[in-house]
Amino acid sequence: MVVGLRRLGVPSALISKVGRDVFGEFLLEELRREGVDTGYMAFDEEYPTGVVFVQLKEARPSFLLFEKAAYFNLRIEDLDLGFMDFAELLHFGGVLLAHEPGRTTCLEVIRKARGLGIPISFDVNIRPHLWKGRIGELVECMKRALKLADVTKLGYDEMKFLEENGVDLGELDLKLIAVTMGERGSILIHKRKEVAVPSYPVQAVDSTGAGDAYMAALLAALYSLRKLKDISLSEWELKLIGRFANVVAAISTTKRGAWSVPTLSQLEGIDEIKPVVDALRRSGV
Repeated sequence: MVVGLRRLGVPSALISKVGRDVFGEFLLEELRREGVDTGYMAFDEEYPTGVVFVQLKEARPSFLLFEKAAYFNLRIEDLDLGFMDFAELLHFGGVLLAHEPGRTTCLEVIRKARGLGIPISFDVNIRPHLWKGRIGELVECMKRALKLADVTKLGYDEMKFLEENGVDLGELDLKLIAVTMGERGSILIHKRKEVAVPSYPVQAVDSTGAGDAYMAALLAALYSLRKLKDISLSEWELKLIGRFANVVAAISTTKRGAWSVPTLSQLEGIDEIKPVVDALRRSGV
């Protein structure tokens, strides 16, 4: 997600933990090459860098994540909280919440940031195999996380799962909800406004990372409109940011791999998202 933000012209930093191994070194090198600030990364002497195995069937991925990963061992003492002095938004995802001590660390940092007035975004990102036999714990954890968020993204199936388990998003103080539906586009909900945004037609070859691409584009669009802190959107703005997110996510599926978010130059010529592209170019980051 942070790579996607950088490719779209938004400054970003990653706060996480890697192992003292070649995978961690490679990841940090690639992040720096993309322009991501890695100054807040921590190293774990016990657990290895987290890796994800992806299996593709007809461009649709299934994921396998391992539980013995450095990021799940993230502790509050690992972190330099100096970023809170200038952060314009703090984003977190549901994977890190699956195990301790990463869960407690993540939620504590989010609460501190929220207390300082920093906007919070959350990608629900439920990976069922990480919560096997702990559905009740999963639901309660999602409730806690959603209560801390201003902006959230979740898939349609994730929304239905939460609803079936007693989580009503409408009862939470969320300023913007984005529900992704793949080829059917997405739905954006803001206050009493709800807009359905159609998908952007492409020939998909690999949808790995499409959710991250959508999230990055959604936040980049809010950034371009200077709406990260004060999320007050007209219907036109809601449709615009939804369209930008759909376009970026769709184009990301035309290449293989998770780091497939297009750059601003690759988005030139798509008139319907021109206001966002022009604004991001003007930011000049």
